[in-house]
Amino acid sequence: MSAGAPGRLPDAFRAGGSSSFTDFLGSHAPDLLPARRTVPSRPVEAPHGTTIVTLTYAGGLLMAGDRRATMDNIIANRDMEKVFAADEFSVVGIAGTAGLAIELVKLFQVELEHYEKIEGTLMSLEGKANRLATMIRGNLGMAMQGLAVVPIFGGFDLDTALGRIFSYDVTGGCYEEHDHHSVGSGSLFARGSMKKRWRPGMSADDAVAVAIEALYDAADDDSATGGPDTTRRIYPTVALVDAEGARFVDEPGVQAAVDAVIAARTGNPGGAR
Repeated sequence: MSAGAPGRLPDAFRAGGSSSFTDFLGSHAPDLLPARRTVPSRPVEAPHGTTIVTLTYAGGLLMAGDRRATMDNIIANRDMEKVFAADEFSVVGIAGTAGLAIELVKLFQVELEHYEKIEGTLMSLEGKANRLATMIRGNLGMAMQGLAVVPIFGGFDLDTALGRIFSYDVTGGCYEEHDHHSVGSGSLFARGSMKKRWRPGMSADDAVAVAIEALYDAADDDSATGGPDTTRRIYPTVALVDAEGARFVDEPGVQAAVDAVIAARTGNPGGAR
């Protein structure tokens, strides 16, 4: 970047332009973008994150994730955070290559904050979803080498006062989901669990119970999904988003939901009702 006068920001920071921080970075320091890095010549082994579930409840949206990261058959990390607040009214969960996914989320957070500062208003929820799709599309070269990033995004739509869910593919395709959805290696089992337990108009507490049980079912059948670890006190991360904004359920609240699921499964591990 060209330097301005001594003690002042470089000229690039004072010039008019797009409200997109990603576009700004691509123009003035493209080497800092994850997607602009040299694509490895062969597949690279790296920790992967699984499993994220999200569902709507009366007046909002819940997103929850297990805490395990794996690398082949090895547990690479037992207490990884996979659900993040994107801004005041939205959350994003990561699946896929852990390091790249976390970096992309951090860039996405700055992207939304930059837009708000430049435009003086929040971006629409659909606009946020599309902006994330563009960032995922930029990672396609890495994805072709096995370093895929496949997040799930959701939030509270201020225009409709409803929770909305958006899923993606590695090419940046963006799809709106309804009621509930899951991504990651345990998503098939989690989705089946949510189909049985989700109901329209659920309370936030009921939604937490459904999400915890879905992750429990996923961990029961998918070795890459970490179940609740009561010995180490490692519990799923659970975020709620509604008219009050995005917030995380505290550990005692999550633990209570976990304890209820475990108690119901004692002597009934398959969860038949």
